[in-house]
Formats: sequence, C-alpha cells, structure tokens
Amino acid sequence: VSCCTPMNCSITELLAGAEPQTMRVYLRVRPFSKEELSDGEDQGCVVIENNQTVTLKAPKGSATMKSSEKGIGMSLHKFSFSQIFGQEMTQSELFEDTVKSQMSDFLDGKNALIFSYGVTNAGKTYTIQGTPKEPGILPRVLDATFHYVGGHLYDGMDRKPYLRNDAQYLDLDQVKQERIAKAAIFASVKDVRVKSLANLKSLSSPSTRFSSSPLSYAQTVFASDPTEAGSSQFALWVAFFEIYNECVYDLLQPPLCSKSKRRAALRVCDDGAGNAYVKDLRWINIQTLGEASKLLQFGNRNRSAAATKMNQSSSRSHSIFTMKLLKIDGSRVERISEFSLCDLAGSERCNKTKTFGERLREAGNINTSLLILGKCITALRNNQTDRMKSSYIPFRESKLTKLFQAVFCGKGRASMIVNINQCASTYDETLHVMKFSAVAKQVMQVIPDKPLESLVPCLVGHDGKPLSNGVIDSQPLESYLSEEELLDEEDEANMSLLPQNEFVNMIESLRTKLLAERRRNLVQEMEIRKEMGDAMLQQLMESEELRIRQIEEQKESYQEKLENTFEMYKDAIKEHAYQCAMNNLEDDYVPLEEFIAVQEKVEVCHLISCLKEKYWTGIVCRSNTGPVGNTCHSAHFLPTAEDRCKLLYKEKCAIEKMCEDKQQLILSLEKRLMELSETLQKVGDGFLEKSADVEVLQRKGDDQTKSMDDILQQNVEKDQEITSLKAELATLSQKSPVKPKFKRGLLANIKEAVTSPRKGTPGRPLRKMSKTLRMKGS
Repeated sequence: VSCCTPMNCSITELLAGAEPQTMRVYLRVRPFSKEELSDGEDQGCVVIENNQTVTLKAPKGSATMKSSEKGIGMSLHKFSFSQIFGQEMTQSELFEDTVKSQMSDFLDGKNALIFSYGVTNAGKTYTIQGTPKEPGILPRVLDATFHYVGGHLYDGMDRKPYLRNDAQYLDLDQVKQERIAKAAIFASVKDVRVKSLANLKSLSSPSTRFSSSPLSYAQTVFASDPTEAGSSQFALWVAFFEIYNECVYDLLQPPLCSKSKRRAALRVCDDGAGNAYVKDLRWINIQTLGEASKLLQFGNRNRSAAATKMNQSSSRSHSIFTMKLLKIDGSRVERISEFSLCDLAGSERCNKTKTFGERLREAGNINTSLLILGKCITALRNNQTDRMKSSYIPFRESKLTKLFQAVFCGKGRASMIVNINQCASTYDETLHVMKFSAVAKQVMQVIPDKPLESLVPCLVGHDGKPLSNGVIDSQPLESYLSEEELLDEEDEANMSLLPQNEFVNMIESLRTKLLAERRRNLVQEMEIRKEMGDAMLQQLMESEELRIRQIEEQKESYQEKLENTFEMYKDAIKEHAYQCAMNNLEDDYVPLEEFIAVQEKVEVCHLISCLKEKYWTGIVCRSNTGPVGNTCHSAHFLPTAEDRCKLLYKEKCAIEKMCEDKQQLILSLEKRLMELSETLQKVGDGFLEKSADVEVLQRKGDDQTKSMDDILQQNVEKDQEITSLKAELATLSQKSPVKPKFKRGLLANIKEAVTSPRKGTPGRPLRKMSKTLRMKGS
C-alpha cells in the first residue's frame, strides 16, 4: 500500500502511474413515514431529475426561503451525485451499485472505506446494517467475503493484525486467550434471539444472492479467484468500536458488572509511519457468518443510543466496523487489506431535537467532529485545485478524521453514502448536508492500479519483536523502537517504494538521524527546563512579594474594621444604657400633682408632730413647776389652753381647706378622664366604620380582578380560535386547485371559514354579501 505525508496530501506527492479519480458520493432518499405524511411534511422539497441529478426546493417558513425572499440566497439548488437511489431502491440493488467495486478492491488486497452521512433520522443505520428482513451493506459485505474465501479459511488464530498495517504471531497461550475471549462474547449472545442470522444465511442461497447466482456473483464482483492463489489461505479479523464524546470505546468488550463503573476509553496512536490506529482494540477472528452476526449484535447492544424528539433510537456516536483480511502463505503473511464501514452520527439542531443536559453535550461533540470532517475534505479539495497555496488539513483535530487520514490521502478508496429525508421541517439541515457532499465529490483520489506485492507486512512475535523468516531477528533489541517510543513520535514518515535492501538502509539511516535528533532534543529540553525553572523562580518571588503586600493591606483594613466595630459597640452600649435609664424612669415616674399632694401631706404630718411635741412639753413643764414657780425660765413661754385651741382650730381649717382642694383636683381629674373615655369611644366607633368600608372596597376589588381574569381568558380563547381559523383558511387556500379571479377581503374569508362548518351550508350567500359590500365600498 502506498504511503504519503499526511500533512501534504496533494496529487503530485502520490505514486506515479496511479489512476486519479474523484471520490464516489451516492445519494439515498428515505421514504416518508405515516406520521410525517399526516403532519404535512410532503411539500415537494426533493425532486429527483435523473439518476445523477437532484433539485432541492425550499419550503415556506424555512430559513433558506426567508433568505431568498430578502435577496440573499436562492430557493432552488441543484446537485449531482455518482448515483441517486430513490425511495423504491432495495438493499440488494444498493449493494450492487455502490459496494461492488470497493468489495473487489478489498478482496484483491486494497483498503476501502464507506461512511454514511446525513442528518438524524435519515436512514444511515438502516443503510449500513439494515434490518433482519432487509440486511444492509455490512451483512452483505461479510457474506460476500465468506463466499469469496470459501474453503480457504485459515483455521488457526496465531496470525493477528498488529498496529495498523502489520501482523503479529501468537503463541499457544495467546491463542488460548483469544479463543476464551471469543467464547465469552458468544456465550453472552446466546441469551439474545439472533433474528438476523437466518436471513444472513439465506443470502448464501442461489435464489437470494443479490439477484444473481453464486457463479455470476463471483465473476462480476470479485476481481480474482482465491483458487488461483495456490496454497494461500485467508484469515478474517473484525473489530467494532465507537467514537462517543470524542472518546474511543470498544464495543466488543464485555459489559461492566456495575453501572457505576465507567467504560475504559482507548487511545488513538501512531505506528511511526503516519498511520493512526486504536491501541488495545480487541480483534476477533471469525470463521462463519453466524459468528459475524453474533459479534454485530453484541456490539450494537453496547452502542450509545438515546431517544430525541426527531428519532426514538438516535445513534449518539460514530460506530466503525473494521474487517482485516490476512492472506497467509505458510508462515508468511503476504498482504493485509482493510475494509471499514462507518455509521456516522446524525448532525442535528438542538432547538429542533429538544436536547438538553447530556444529550446536548453529545450533540455538540457530534456536530464538532462532523465539522472537522468537512474542514478536512474542503482543505483537500482546495489543495488539489490550487497547488500553489497548500493549506493545513486538520486531520488531528478529531479522532474520526485522524483514523481515516491514510484513506483520504490515497492509501485506500473512500466513498460516501449521503442519506436524506424529504421532510420540510429539516430542509435547512438537508441543504447543508448536500453542500458538504458536493464538496466531497470534487476530492481527487489517487489509487495504485494494482496492489503492491513488494511491500510485505511486517510480522512481529508474541512479544512485539520483529520476526525474520519466522524467527526473531538477530539484531540487538536496542536498535528497534519500542511501541511507547513510536507513540511519542510526532513527526510523520515519508516513505517511497524502494527495493528491500535500500529500504533497510533507509531505515538504518533514519534510525541514526532519530537518535541524533533525540540527543539534540534532550539538550534543548534541559536548556528549556532551566530557563523555565529560572522564570518560575522569579515568578514565585514576585508572587511572594505581592502576597506579602496584600497581607499587610489586609492587616490594615482588618485593624480599621476592628476599630470601627469597637466604636460601634461603644455607641451601642451607651444607647442601651440610655434606654435602660429611660425605662426605669418611666417605671418610677410619679405625677407632679400627686408628688405635691404627698409633700404637703408630709409637711402637715410634720407640723402636727411638732405641735404634739410642744404640747406635751408644756404639760410636762407645768407639772414639774413648784409652788414657787421657778422651774421654767418664764411663764409666758407656756401656751394657755385658749391659745392651743386657737392653734388647733387654725390647723384644722388649713387641713380642711387642703382636703377641699384635693377633692376638687380629684373631681377635675375624673372629669378629664370621662372626656378622654368619650373621645376614645368615638375614635373606636370611627375605626370600626372605616374597617367595614375597607372590607367592602376589598371585596369589590376582588370581584373586579376575577372579572378581569375571565375577560383575559376569553381573549386568549378568541385568539386561539382566530389562529385555528387562519390555519384552516391557509390549508383551504393551498388545497384549492383554482385561484379566485378577484381578491376578497380578509373579513369575508374569515366569515366564510367560520360560518360554513357550523351551519353545514355552502358559502355562496357570504360570498355574495362580501361582493355586495365590496361594490358598495368602491
């Protein structure tokens, strides 16, 4: 197989004498379903002119029609394909017209790739895998391969594909492990009813072999007969994996015991020659068509699928089924050919499929990988049309394009089957798919005229070491690059077709250059590491100084906040003390009148006590006075009885007057209290009246709100009724074969559409009335 530099896939760099041809792009139109017909999706959007030309007409309401009405784009688009298959095309006819040539290349030692492309719910999985009653391309390719091989199958499992284009020799223990893994898969499929197995076996009968007999099938499809190979035998190995959220998962791995465990993602690596492969991918050797059917069903059971608004079982990943056919002559593997069938996930718009959450992330990854695929094909076309300006081809931006990079660059024949539906709701997405396929059809592929028998695949041992004539090579093991070294190599190899001795010399020189380059890279890496270390140390010091300044600033800010908080607490304590003092003052408060009365009472009591004391003092003095009368100092200091009576009378009058004043004060306070009670009663009555008025107003407001809601509900119902009437009017106007000669008013049309279904009478009176009204208006 020829090899090219992946970053410069131009025609001039491919092999001389090869036959350039454009990529074959086929179109398959899916028929309408009953639900789509009932929803009015059939609006004549897709018109097949002939077996190679199709025309797309933009329906009303689509973004393309709106743009054309604004003068930006066109409403009609015409596309050409290698061949167009209408909705009446069967699966067998599709296989005969699309896969025949690539199937012949695969059996003749060349690589082939077929991938289905289109929007979601367009029939891609049906085209690739089909149904139990109508098998698709994949089951038919397997059946054709087994029919070609016939009795030349290699029974042993000691020759297995290795890396991308090499083979590996397995020892007895490894063969035993392969058989155990294969038996485990088949044991898990025993519980599943394999419905398609009988249909796949029925393909081998002469009456159902793609509308041709076995003899004619072998003559028309296969370029060579395996019986001419002499003692050569064939071993068929298959792998089935998917690319989900830009991660590669093996579909032939047994399911995990616990749902909480996540599947192991596989790596996409390089083999050192610019060929990408999936590391640790499980390859299964199959001997019969039944084993192939079981593997296919086992892989489909593990495939990621979910329900969306547009498809109940939408594929959320790109599934790739790869077959490798090893031609074995004794202990030598003469050649390896590869056939990959890729079922791409459908591109979709999230607003139409109503995806969210995990489905939204899946749709984003699907659209991203398909966008990168379109970029790669566009860059290939641009590099081939304008050789002076070689643009970068982003193969390595997606795992899907990285895996098929070699095929797009001439190491095999690629073809695309575009699947579309005719629904008007997905017209814009379908137009985008058609534009992409138009670009892909212009890509030139340069394929060698015949397989290159001089390039024999490298055969390695069970430990990965190269074998020479079935034994380990005597060269030192250090001279071979390990697999990890191959994985780390980023530079792509550019090999030419040379004799074997020159090829070995070139490998040795390249190995010497590789070692020198590694030494240079090691020195450069040490210098870079030192520079990076110094820069990192400087950056750490600067960041440390910045952090110290930030800490000081934070300390100052925290100190200021603490002082403010302290002042705030002081103010709060003062306010609390003041409030407590005011509360205590209110509790101990005594009215002024009561205080004056108590004070006067205390003064009167004190005066009475003084008078009593003087009275009793005078009595004692008189009793102690002798006959001479010289006990007291003077007689006029002792009050007489008349003086005491007068004094007591005065005191009595003062006390009575004080009591009268107190009684008048009490009467005035009682009068004032009664006035306050009457005022409070009036205020309470007014408050009750106002409360009653407020309740009445609130009830009136509630009634008005309820009536307003009823009016709004009636308006909504009327709007819905008007919308339905407009839709019915539009339907009637579209279905009417004859257009009216005059333009009637919108009011007359609405009246006719409303009154005719209710009364069950034709709309002639209304039309006459509308005509009369129009004549009066004119």
